[in-house]
Amino acid sequence: MTEVKETPLKKVMIICAKAAIEDVYATLIMANGAVMEGIEAKLFFTFFGLDAITKKRMNKLHTAVVGNPGMRMPGGLPFPTLLGVVPGVEAGVSAMMKKQMDALDVPPVDEFLDMITAGGGEVYACKMAADMFKLTMDDLSEHVKAIITVGELYAMSGGDGSQIIFT
Repeated sequence: MTEVKETPLKKVMIICAKAAIEDVYATLIMANGAVMEGIEAKLFFTFFGLDAITKKRMNKLHTAVVGNPGMRMPGGLPFPTLLGVVPGVEAGVSAMMKKQMDALDVPPVDEFLDMITAGGGEVYACKMAADMFKLTMDDLSEHVKAIITVGELYAMSGGDGSQIIFT
């Protein structure tokens, strides 16, 4: 029998391109888990994912209610997409989601970034997206190490034992 030798994961690069609570928190939870396991973690926020690291928006994220097939109402029934266009529904669903996260002691985005960077994780913003939205380092969280290009991100991967994860 041939022995399969696993290469331990040494580095993850997690890309966040969306600003919905569920997308941003998937990124933060995976990055925090990585640093807690001693895995080098680099986070790259691009396009609307930049909201997660923009000072004015990072703690005001919403849940996507329109076009979200996984959205369920209490009791497990599918959430009717049409309800998502009614004023106040998205805000209400987002408030409910945040309340559930608070009950589980899930920290807000800025505190999550504190934990990740304290554990050695690094946070980067996409240059093209930042230019497109006219964002500078002054607009971004103090956790952001730099605004970089995709090429610079790939150069950081180093190749050996690294994974790129797109949320």
